[in-house]
Amino acid sequence: MRSRAQTYLLLAGLILLATLPGYLGSAASARFAIDMMIKLAFVIGLSIFVSNTGILSFGHAAFAGIAAYAAAWFTIPVMTKKVFLPDLPAFVLSTDLGFWGGMATGMLLAAFVAAIFGVAVVRLAGIGASIATLAFLAIVNTTMSHATGLTKGTASLIGLPLLVNLPVATAVVLASLLVASVFAGSRAGLMLRASREDEVAALASGIAVRRLRLAAFILSAAVVGASGVLQGHAIGILSVSQFYLELTFLTLAMLVIGGQNSLSGAVVGAIVIAFLGEMLRTVAGGFTLAGLTVPAMPGLREVALAIIMLAVLMLRPSGIMGNRELSLANLRRRGVQPQEDHVNTAISD
Repeated sequence: MRSRAQTYLLLAGLILLATLPGYLGSAASARFAIDMMIKLAFVIGLSIFVSNTGILSFGHAAFAGIAAYAAAWFTIPVMTKKVFLPDLPAFVLSTDLGFWGGMATGMLLAAFVAAIFGVAVVRLAGIGASIATLAFLAIVNTTMSHATGLTKGTASLIGLPLLVNLPVATAVVLASLLVASVFAGSRAGLMLRASREDEVAALASGIAVRRLRLAAFILSAAVVGASGVLQGHAIGILSVSQFYLELTFLTLAMLVIGGQNSLSGAVVGAIVIAFLGEMLRTVAGGFTLAGLTVPAMPGLREVALAIIMLAVLMLRPSGIMGNRELSLANLRRRGVQPQEDHVNTAISD
């Protein structure tokens, strides 16, 4: 447990360091830092399921969207809701829970949906489970796009109060990191990682793999839902397209590049790709250097991130961090020891 606490403190310090440009720079730097924290909360939530089970999920963006809209129903001012969402149930139209109440509501709804859909997912394994999550994403996206009374459909929902600043976003990320760290260090997390390495042996040892995977799926959906709530209340606008393939690709790239089998990999990958993505976005917009004008290159960011992910998968399939977690011992040695993926090491911690 001491190693887990040490890892949490090191990762929290890294996150706080990454937010410094937002506090010391311009308003644009602050917006970038807030967006980075939102993506980081998403990736941390995603890692709760992926890192512990070894199953890639393509559907978690749906949980972010579900939570974002559910929170909006209870945070948009009553008079504004009656104008833009008049078909909501009467008790929703007349209720304002505030930001934290709305976030709790959104996370609970995301967890509830995950509990229902997760029953099917945990019966599958490998690519079958991953394809099932992609199908779930498509179902939710299509449903939300046509539920005009709840989401405004393909139009944007406006009027969300701007309640998310950098300290709020950072606090949610640190809380998400704590949840993920505690779960990974728990008995359930240990047994899940054992099943990730050898499911047959885990089942033979009496581990309830499906039940534990479902618990991780539900918890993961709730944490990812918090990131969706942050997204809506950081920009004041929601659209269904915000929670579809682009977000799915970006967050999976962050997790895979950082290292999908460790919490440290999720954090490091999210921060690295956030800064790289911002640099690529600036370059893609065109610039002038030494009198030479480079025109705008739409799509450069997405293509470059895809190339980076392919390069990492070929040269270092386990990602930047691999199976390792940040620790003072690892930093001093400039080396690593395997993370508590093995039962004996985890128990000794």
